[in-house]
Amino acid sequence: MSRTKKVNPGRILFVGSGPGDPDLLTVRARNVIEGAEMAYIDPDVPAGVVAMIGAAGREAAEKAARNKKSSPAAKDTAAQDADTTPADKPAEEESETSVVHPALGDPAEVAKTLVAAAKNGTDVVRVVSGDPLTTDSVLTEVNAVARSSIQFEVLPGLPSASVVPSYAGMPLGASHTEADVRAEGVDWAALAAAPGPLVLHATAGHLAETASALTEHGMAAQTPVAITVNGTTCAQRTIEATLATLNEQGNALVGPLILTIGKVVSNRGKLSWWESRALYGWTVLVPRTKDQAGDMSERLRTHGAIPKEVPTIAVEPPRSPAQMERAVKGLVDGRYQWVVFTSTNAVRAVWEKFAEFGLDARAFSGVKIACVGEATADKVRTLGIQPELVPSGEQSSLGLLEDFPPYDDVFDPVNRILLPRADIATETLSEGLRERGWEIDDVTAYRTVRAAPPPAETREMIKTGGFDAVCFTSSSTVRNLVGIAGKPHARTIVACIGPKTAETATEFGLRVDVQPENASVPELIDALAEHAARLRAEGALPPPRKKSRRSRS
Repeated sequence: MSRTKKVNPGRILFVGSGPGDPDLLTVRARNVIEGAEMAYIDPDVPAGVVAMIGAAGREAAEKAARNKKSSPAAKDTAAQDADTTPADKPAEEESETSVVHPALGDPAEVAKTLVAAAKNGTDVVRVVSGDPLTTDSVLTEVNAVARSSIQFEVLPGLPSASVVPSYAGMPLGASHTEADVRAEGVDWAALAAAPGPLVLHATAGHLAETASALTEHGMAAQTPVAITVNGTTCAQRTIEATLATLNEQGNALVGPLILTIGKVVSNRGKLSWWESRALYGWTVLVPRTKDQAGDMSERLRTHGAIPKEVPTIAVEPPRSPAQMERAVKGLVDGRYQWVVFTSTNAVRAVWEKFAEFGLDARAFSGVKIACVGEATADKVRTLGIQPELVPSGEQSSLGLLEDFPPYDDVFDPVNRILLPRADIATETLSEGLRERGWEIDDVTAYRTVRAAPPPAETREMIKTGGFDAVCFTSSSTVRNLVGIAGKPHARTIVACIGPKTAETATEFGLRVDVQPENASVPELIDALAEHAARLRAEGALPPPRKKSRRSRS
């Protein structure tokens, strides 16, 4: 007699994504969203949160693919794969289903869909904007699920009505009244008589009705109103009006709005901290390798900018692995006194080669590590290794040479240095180390190749001044950006991480506006923010450009 294996049902997790800023997610909500195998979302869930759904699974799959690609077994089958046409290979990508699904239909139908999916044994994540139990339709879903046999959880999110006014610089205090004027049956008399400030969910189509209804029930026409759109995001905009002028402001506003009504609006001038940041609303071009853009983009967001990442460099393995294989063998055999890392890509390349040969951090035993800057040193530290040398001054090849000790035949048992780096690296560092008495194994650890051109829309923004600033972190990012997308417009502020990068930018006819004292990504972005603040204080910044809907998206 055959038996069917019983499937244990999954759970349904109702997750509040908050008002817009992914940083406002609870720790529990972030973990659940990133680990989701199946998620149902509403159309108003913030795009930044949608991008995080299933991120843990994607990262694990990408890591497994990289390991498979670099494993000896993969190399043994390379020739066979090369002779196999795409049609002969299994279409693994096509068999995979999407993690994200729209939550379509009325609440009762959505609840049935969630329950059916959970009965198949998968945890189902239901992502909603704001807080799950403050929205009537979601509350209906929760109640329907509660009547089933499926286990469920509710992970609260910060409600827009309390958070958005704070981001707009308006303290609500302990007594305020919230309402959704998009719903039917609004008690306008009660709202007009409320003692504290009002916080209302609305759209542009509800502004006229809100103004007339509140004034008809006794609220003064000159009562201050703040209209906030895209709350808690770097596209947040707050417009001040009164009930008398409220309807005049709504023509260009799209999407959900938060209206704050009352005397608290007058405090915005003193407490508007979010929209007053140095780079607030700036669109900044980030031309870097794709896996290195995250840190720079995050730093830009802290200053209020909207980063646009455009990969200009793709990192690929060297054409022949022989050099790196000899270098790794030399490390194990004690051939080197120092290993000098000039980039995080070099650290990654060596570590991947270690993994290929079944080695770990112990292969660095007895070897001293030098790093060209703190970012590279931080990458080394993630491997459980503390570098012996990081430049105390300028974080560059020249800065490293200033601090690097000369070879001493008494104290240095080995006179050889391993220098794994890019195929296009300059000779400044290797020549300087040789002048200090060291023998150098200058090894190509990876190749940098020009990335594919960005979309036509991005190229148009670059050429016409759609970007407020561009941040270059190497000479190759300058060369490659100009090569694949054209030269940035003259009104775009150019920030370069160091003198070599600035020199290359100048050679391409760019005006370099910003260069930090020390060559690091955090200092580059901070220097750009200081430059913007100085221009604003001097009145030198032009009025904000009216971006087209296409560039805004």
